[in-house]
This record gives sequence, structure tokens and C-alpha cells, in this order.
Amino acid sequence: MLQSPVSIESKASWAVASAALFVLAMSFGAAWITAVALKDIAAEVGGSRSVPALATSLAWFGSGFGGILMSQIAERVGARTTVIIGSVMIALGLTVSTFGPPWPLWIGHGLFIGMFGIGGINAPMYIYVSRWFDRRRGSALALISSGTYLAGTIWPPIFERAIVNIGWRHSMLWYALAEVLVVVPIAAIYFGAPPETIHPVTSQAGAERSRVLGWPPNAVFAMTCCASVLCCIPMAMPQGHLVAFCSDLGISRSIGALMLSVLLGTAFLSRQIWGAISDRIGGLTTVLIGSAWQAASMTAFLLTQNEIGLFTVTAVFGLGFSGIIPAYVLTVRELFPPSQASWRIPTLLLFSGGGMGAGSWIAGLLYDHFGYYTPAFSAGIGANLLNLLIVSILVGRQFRWRAALA
Repeated sequence: MLQSPVSIESKASWAVASAALFVLAMSFGAAWITAVALKDIAAEVGGSRSVPALATSLAWFGSGFGGILMSQIAERVGARTTVIIGSVMIALGLTVSTFGPPWPLWIGHGLFIGMFGIGGINAPMYIYVSRWFDRRRGSALALISSGTYLAGTIWPPIFERAIVNIGWRHSMLWYALAEVLVVVPIAAIYFGAPPETIHPVTSQAGAERSRVLGWPPNAVFAMTCCASVLCCIPMAMPQGHLVAFCSDLGISRSIGALMLSVLLGTAFLSRQIWGAISDRIGGLTTVLIGSAWQAASMTAFLLTQNEIGLFTVTAVFGLGFSGIIPAYVLTVRELFPPSQASWRIPTLLLFSGGGMGAGSWIAGLLYDHFGYYTPAFSAGIGANLLNLLIVSILVGRQFRWRAALA
């Protein structure tokens, strides 16, 4: 990969990325309360797990749509403002959600936590932080995208204890207060104007082009977005339903929450490795490897139902899928001009968030219909295989295109 003769990276770049990591860890923590309390919330609506699962899905969908809108706002008023607004909206969404399932829960998660909350933080942070880096952009994107997994590592065991002692409603209210008290000061201190972009990271991202990989740019982008949906459907299923899945097998909720922390903790740690790998082999190839790993570990969920085996499978699952999303973002920065990042990155995150939302909801619907999770996980594996097909075509095209240019 070609490097800039003058780098915009500095110690301040990593300080900003680290601050973004903590902000995202707090922001994505909001939705984990619903995942841990899935059975408690479902008990209030006749045991239907699709109701709280839909709330989580709406948060993902909302964050995707909101990311496009809020990223455009961030281009005008700055990421600091949208992050502060987002944190307040997450707190409001948690408060609204306590009024009970289904509609207050759905509105609180979809509109406030998702669209205006995480939507005002997640996509703007990807764009903002990418502008602080030119040499190690893949590593930086991997770091900040680990906020979702850092949240999943830290919060589920804490939420499990809080839900047992004070209930899911009071857990949401206390977390709403913590969200504002932590995120607003960090945003005010760290998220100033980014440095000017001196040079792009790669030769492909430097100028407007009529072709990408020899194809129309939007055709390549559409394939990338489609692939992101298909890989995020299976990615969401264990994350959103693991605690309930363990409970169905006779494993306590506290162990299930710990297992979820192991899954997301390994994802957090391995994502940093995947970031360094993607800096060397590129985004698309990283996506292909991670997607194949995810398909194999999803299959293992169907074959393992004891506690030790599930701990092993969840750790392997976390190790494999964790590099996929930042690698998609890196792919966009590698293939398309920097001037298009403000709309292509949030659009990509809309599709990946849609896949995450669809995966969690589909798993809930299929469980309600069949009474067990095997059909849901099987559907996830099928989506993963379609993803592998699309990504393999793009990777093959990329190798041929590079060979033709050599």
C-alpha cells in the first residue's frame, strides 16, 4: 500500500480514537440491557421473545438510518455536537422504554436510542476518526469499532446483577444517567476539528473515477452493502439470544451473561489484531477470512449444547467475526474517493445495522414459531454462505484488476 510522504497521524490521533472507543462503549451499552432482560421483558407480553428482540432490531435499524442523517449534520456542525445530542437521545430512549412493552419499548429503542442516539454517534465517529489517520487507518477503525464489543464485555454481567436486584426498568434509568454524565464531557474535551486530509491512504482512493475494480462504482458498492447485510444477520443471532439460549439449555442466566461477555471480550481483543492485518492485506480480503470463520463457528453452535463446549464456541465465534465490520469500512476508504466517505460509510453502516437488526428479530420470530433456536441458526448460516459468495467474487475481481494494472 502506498504511504503518504507527510503523515497526519499524531499522539492526538490516538487520543481521539481512544475517546471515541469509550464513547461507543457507553452508547452501545444501552441496548444490552434488553438482550440480558429478554426473558423478563417477554414475560410481560405473554412470553413472546420477538417483542424485545424487535426492540433491539429497531435500535440497529434506527442507528443505520439515523447515521446517514446525522453524518450529514456532523459535516456542518461537527461530530462533537452530534455526539452530545446522541448521548442525550439515548438517555431519553432508555427512559421512554421503561414505560413498558411493546410500543414504548419499540419507540424508545428505534427512534431515540437508535436513530437519534447511536445514529448521531456511530457513523459520525467512523468518518471523524478516519480523518485523523492515513497510515494506520485500519487499526484505528478496528479500535473504535470495538466499542460495541467492549460494551458487550463490560455491561452484561453488571446488567444481570442490576436486573435481579432492581429490575430492568430501574437498570435502564440508572444507565441513562450514566450515559449523559460520561459521554458529554468526553465529547466536549476531545472531539474538535480533525486535521486536513493531506494525501489518501491508497492510490485507488485518490481521485474521482468512473470505474472501481473495472466495474461501475455503485455496482461494487451495492454488492458490498448486500454482503454486509448477509454477514450481519448471523452475526447478530448469538449476540442477541445467547443468554436466552443458555437458559433454555438449563444454564443459569448469570453464566449466560458471562458467556456473552466472553464472546464479546474475545471479539474486542481480536479486533485489534484484525485491524493490523487489514492494514497489510486490505479490507476485502479481511472480510472474506472473517466471514468464513464466522460460518464455521455458527455451525458449531448447532453441534454444541453443554456449558464448556458453548464457552469454547462463543470464544471462537468472537475471535472470527470481529474484524468484519471495520474491514468493510476500510474497503470503502480503499476503493472510493475520500470526498464520498460522508455518505458511503453511513450508508454501508445502515445496511450492516439492518442485517444486525434483521438477524436478532428473525431469530426471535423463528424461536416463537418452532420453540427452539436450531432453525434460526440454520437460517443464519445460509445467509453467511451467500455473503461468502459475493465477497469471493469481489476479492477475485480485485486480484484480477490489480494484476491487469501491474
